Amino acid sequence: MSPRRNPRRDEPVPPLDLERAQRYEAVQAWADGEWFVRSVPGTAAQKIYRCPGCDQEIRPGVAHLVAWPADGRGDTGDRRHWHTPCWRARDRRRPT
Repeated sequence: MSPRRNPRRDEPVPPLDLERAQRYEAVQAWADGEWFVRSVPGTAAQKIYRCPGCDQEIRPGVAHLVAWPADGRGDTGDRRHWHTPCWRARDRRRPT
Protein backbone atom coordinates (compact mmCIF):
# COMPACT_ATOMS: atom_id res chain seq x y z
CA MET A 1 0.00 0.00 0.00
CA SER A 2 1.44 3.38 -0.97
CA PRO A 3 1.57 6.20 1.60
CA ARG A 4 -1.30 8.69 1.68
CA ARG A 5 -0.66 11.93 -0.18
CA ASN A 6 -1.40 15.44 1.00
CA PRO A 7 -4.08 16.72 -1.42
CA ARG A 8 -2.80 20.31 -1.28
CA ARG A 9 0.74 19.30 -2.10
CA ASP A 10 2.00 16.19 -3.72
CA GLU A 11 3.87 15.15 -0.59
CA PRO A 12 3.42 12.06 1.55
CA VAL A 13 1.31 12.63 4.67
CA PRO A 14 3.22 11.49 7.76
CA PRO A 15 1.55 8.70 9.74
CA LEU A 16 -0.68 9.85 12.59
CA ASP A 17 0.82 9.51 16.07
CA LEU A 18 -2.27 8.08 17.81
CA GLU A 19 -0.86 8.45 21.32
CA ARG A 20 -0.16 12.14 20.78
CA ALA A 21 -3.42 12.71 18.91
CA GLN A 22 -5.50 11.35 21.79
CA ARG A 23 -3.82 13.40 24.55
CA TYR A 24 -5.95 16.17 25.94
CA GLU A 25 -5.62 18.84 28.63
CA ALA A 26 -9.25 19.27 29.66
CA VAL A 27 -12.82 18.19 29.08
CA GLN A 28 -15.06 21.17 28.41
CA ALA A 29 -18.86 21.13 28.55
CA TRP A 30 -20.69 23.19 25.92
CA ALA A 31 -24.31 23.35 24.77
CA ASP A 32 -23.52 20.74 22.10
CA GLY A 33 -21.85 18.28 24.49
CA GLU A 34 -18.50 17.60 26.12
CA TRP A 35 -15.25 18.05 24.25
CA PHE A 36 -11.66 16.97 24.78
CA VAL A 37 -9.51 20.07 24.29
CA ARG A 38 -5.76 20.44 23.84
CA SER A 39 -3.71 23.60 23.25
CA VAL A 40 -1.25 23.63 20.37
CA PRO A 41 1.62 26.08 20.96
CA GLY A 42 2.78 28.07 17.96
CA THR A 43 6.13 26.28 18.00
CA ALA A 44 4.35 22.95 17.46
CA ALA A 45 1.93 24.12 14.76
CA GLN A 46 3.48 22.98 11.48
CA LYS A 47 0.54 22.47 9.10
CA ILE A 48 -2.24 24.60 7.67
CA TYR A 49 -5.67 23.92 9.17
CA ARG A 50 -9.05 25.52 8.49
CA CYS A 51 -10.84 26.83 11.58
CA PRO A 52 -14.49 25.69 11.63
CA GLY A 53 -15.44 28.80 13.61
CA CYS A 54 -14.40 31.44 11.07
CA ASP A 55 -13.54 29.30 8.03
CA GLN A 56 -10.10 30.96 7.84
CA GLU A 57 -6.73 29.24 7.75
CA ILE A 58 -4.66 28.58 10.84
CA ARG A 59 -1.17 29.04 9.48
CA PRO A 60 1.95 27.21 10.70
CA GLY A 61 3.41 28.84 13.78
CA VAL A 62 0.05 30.11 15.07
CA ALA A 63 -1.00 28.89 18.52
CA HIS A 64 -4.48 27.36 18.52
CA LEU A 65 -6.39 24.43 20.03
CA VAL A 66 -7.66 21.04 18.98
CA ALA A 67 -11.06 19.77 20.08
CA TRP A 68 -12.94 16.52 19.53
CA PRO A 69 -16.11 14.97 21.01
CA ALA A 70 -15.69 13.38 24.44
CA ASP A 71 -18.74 11.17 23.99
CA GLY A 72 -16.67 8.16 22.96
CA ARG A 73 -18.41 7.84 19.59
CA GLY A 74 -15.82 9.81 17.66
CA ASP A 75 -12.23 9.04 16.83
CA THR A 76 -9.10 11.00 15.96
CA GLY A 77 -10.68 11.88 12.60
CA ASP A 78 -13.20 14.02 14.49
CA ARG A 79 -10.52 16.38 15.80
CA ARG A 80 -10.84 19.97 14.62
CA HIS A 81 -8.27 22.75 14.91
CA TRP A 82 -9.75 26.06 16.10
CA HIS A 83 -8.46 29.58 16.63
CA THR A 84 -8.68 30.02 20.40
CA PRO A 85 -11.05 33.05 20.21
CA CYS A 86 -13.32 31.20 17.76
CA TRP A 87 -13.56 28.25 20.15
CA ARG A 88 -14.42 30.57 23.06
CA ALA A 89 -17.14 32.26 20.96
CA ARG A 90 -18.89 28.98 20.01
CA ASP A 91 -22.02 29.71 22.07
CA ARG A 92 -22.44 33.12 20.41
CA ARG A 93 -21.35 32.15 16.92
CA ARG A 94 -22.04 28.75 15.41
CA PRO A 95 -19.40 26.88 13.39
CA THR A 96 -19.41 27.54 9.65
